[in-house]
Amino acid sequence: MNNRIYIGADHAGHDLKKALLAYFEKKNRPLIDCGSYNDMPSNYADIGHEVALKIQADEGCRGILICGTGIGMSIAANRHHGIRAALCHNLFTAESSRAHNDANIIVLGSRVVDESLAKECIETFLKTPFDGGRHKERVQHIDRSA
Repeated sequence: MNNRIYIGADHAGHDLKKALLAYFEKKNRPLIDCGSYNDMPSNYADIGHEVALKIQADEGCRGILICGTGIGMSIAANRHHGIRAALCHNLFTAESSRAHNDANIIVLGSRVVDESLAKECIETFLKTPFDGGRHKERVQHIDRSA
């Protein structure tokens, strides 16, 4: 994994994104902000596509997407070949998405998880390696099907 982490949010996820940007900056792990840049209404699909394209072009990096529920961002990002965007609501799903699915984007719902849990989910997602083994063939099958 390279160290670059792209982040994007629509208007519903804007406040959580701002908090995460500050949190990671303090940890000396700056995130690359792909918008939106204010809390004015924005289209989650545009932001989801933008981050997915960055992940496709930058091998080994990771992404974070945030909208109200996380569902819209997940759908938008997963339209891109090689993207495995995982909607996570707790530490178990954050860890499993990496260990079993080699997810490269974590998706959060700002109306579903609070700031503290979001930070924990992201930290878990970023530190968890892909298990490989029997999971590798499954992930390859997903990518062939896309």
